Amino acid sequence: MEIKKNPKSNLENFSKIFMQIGLVLALFVTYAVIEQKTYDKTYGELAVADMRSEMEEDIPIVMQQPEPPKQKPPPPPPTPEKIEIVEDDKEIEETVMETTETDETEAVIVDDIVEISEVEEVIEDVSFMIIEDVPVFPGCEGNKEELKACFSEKVQRHFSRKFDAQLPNELGLSPGKKRVFISFKIDKTGKIVDVQTRAPHPKIKSEVISVMQQLPTMKPGRQRGKPVGVKYSIPFTLIVE
Repeated sequence: MEIKKNPKSNLENFSKIFMQIGLVLALFVTYAVIEQKTYDKTYGELAVADMRSEMEEDIPIVMQQPEPPKQKPPPPPPTPEKIEIVEDDKEIEETVMETTETDETEAVIVDDIVEISEVEEVIEDVSFMIIEDVPVFPGCEGNKEELKACFSEKVQRHFSRKFDAQLPNELGLSPGKKRVFISFKIDKTGKIVDVQTRAPHPKIKSEVISVMQQLPTMKPGRQRGKPVGVKYSIPFTLIVE
């Protein structure tokens, strides 16, 4: 007797196959998911535009040449004077030119003649060192340099002989050398005037002035040929014991 299979039993066998196929598919999908690679999104670098290079481009400079000044047209030539032609029968008035020259026979009237007096040149006092012609002390002779040396020697001798040498000691001045500065002027007549002195004591000053005023009258000095006042100065040393 042949045994017949139940159709349900066959379906159970197929269900096992289907389950195995499902597992295989599940494993495949899982494997595919695991093996799938992921990539990070990358962005390209932003390039910075170099505007400097564009700005540094050579810009052509166009030089505009100034227009040459327009020359003014030359002025029109002057209009020639119109020459009037006079007929011979027309009378022309002649202009008579009077001359300013006088005839030798005519008398010339001259106004009053005014005499102009020459202004005398005034020469100021001159220093003894630069005078052209030095004053001459009585008894001095020679050239200019010799007269100068003789003048100074005579003045010193006069002071030493006339000055009271005991006066500084009587005034109680401290011992030692005392300087006295003397200046005077020989005027245009040769007299001694304007005696000035600087001394360590008023009495010495008065004595010095009195002594220098006793100098004799001299031959005056001359500058450019004219007598002038001559300034002279000399120092003296007094010794107080």
